[in-house]
Amino acid sequence: MTLPAGATSATITTSRLTHHYLDKGPSDGIPVVFVHGNLSSARFFDRLIDGAPAGYRVLAPDMRGFGDSDKVAIDATRGLRDWSDDLAAFVQAVGVERPAHFVGWSTGGGAIANLLVDHPGLVASLTLIDPVSPYGFGGTRDADGTPTTDDFAGSGGGAVNPEVVQRLADGDVGEDSDMSPRNVMRAFYWAPGTEIDRAWEDLLTGEMVKVLIGDGGYPGTSTASENWPGMAPGDSGILNAVSGKWCRWNDIVGVADKPPILWTHGTADLIVGNGSMFDMAVLGQLGAVPGWPGEDACPPQPMLDQIHAVLDAYAAAGGAVRKELFEGSGHGPHVDAEDRWAPLFWEFVGSV
Repeated sequence: MTLPAGATSATITTSRLTHHYLDKGPSDGIPVVFVHGNLSSARFFDRLIDGAPAGYRVLAPDMRGFGDSDKVAIDATRGLRDWSDDLAAFVQAVGVERPAHFVGWSTGGGAIANLLVDHPGLVASLTLIDPVSPYGFGGTRDADGTPTTDDFAGSGGGAVNPEVVQRLADGDVGEDSDMSPRNVMRAFYWAPGTEIDRAWEDLLTGEMVKVLIGDGGYPGTSTASENWPGMAPGDSGILNAVSGKWCRWNDIVGVADKPPILWTHGTADLIVGNGSMFDMAVLGQLGAVPGWPGEDACPPQPMLDQIHAVLDAYAAAGGAVRKELFEGSGHGPHVDAEDRWAPLFWEFVGSV
């Protein structure tokens, strides 16, 4: 499939790894950096890049372990800071000489929040598209991110269907199983009934199966636990990096210079929400994972409450926060509600 209009495909070696990336616009344009999430790549932003207004330099890297970038292991004990440090090295290597507007989808949202904390001078604004909770994914019980157990049982590399992992490893781009990458994307990335161009769907499915499979990639390691459901996060790989044990971005509240933040959320998102279908506590509550100890011991993670609490605290501390809900949209409103999402985003960036 052809690249977005005016975009080029390139690779660059930074101080940390070799990135594949898409690049569009003048080298001295206002920089906008799109950061994809788990099981995706830069190509998931094709339509936004295609429609980018004049005067912007749009960059979309494949992050470590994904797409055509280096298949480098993730140190999960750093949460998503391997990704945020990679981004800092990337914008320097490609010659971005002014603060950039960073857009992070899902896992990418947590990474750009960490970037703000650790490399604040690089950030002109943050746009969070259905980001991972500021207290990670799984193993917490309230808006303050209090853990349900001391080892964050029920989150991390063991909290994934093994058939999904196997089909990714096999490079399955078909549609004969609910666990195939294509059907996972159809069911959980977009709102029900969303139809996208078949050629683009083929390309995106192919991008999904490029993921690094194993302990350092997807899903990562897992450890045994005495707590339900019998496993806890390990110390490497992407699903451990987003576990509540290691992933944190609530510290954006303490950043001295607070750039504006736009948070967008699809109200039909089945991945990030209060009652995520990927939350072990929810699956236990539904009887899909046996032995659930009950709501007092292991309640579903209130992901949206956690996001609201941290963004409200950021605003109370002097930062500008804009929240926009996309009714009926799924985990990727930039795709399934592009006609609404894109104008809102470019208006926000222009206002900054």
